[in-house]
Amino acid sequence: MEIKDNTFARQFETITEQGLVTVEYSFQEKKIFLTKINVPDSFEDEVFISNLLKEIMAIAIERKLKVVPILPKIVVFFKKNPIYKELLPPGIRI
Repeated sequence: MEIKDNTFARQFETITEQGLVTVEYSFQEKKIFLTKINVPDSFEDEVFISNLLKEIMAIAIERKLKVVPILPKIVVFFKKNPIYKELLPPGIRI
C-alpha cells in the first residue's frame, strides 16, 4: 500500500480500485490528531482501513509523534490493536 502524506491538504492518501481514501489530520506540538476518514461511497473494506491505520501508526512511530484518535472508528482500531496504545499521549485512555 502506497501512502502519500499530502501536507497541504493535511491528510494521508492512498488509491484503491474504488477511488481515493484519505485520513485527515492536524498537528499540535508533537501530537497528530486523526480527525476524519474519507472513503468512496461504495467502499466497505474495513480490513483495508485497518491496514491503512497500521501504516499511519508506523509513520507516527518513525516521526516520534503521539496519536490522538478523534474519530470513534480510530478509537475502535486502538482497542483492537493494543500494541499501538503506547502512541497515545499521557492522559488519554481507551
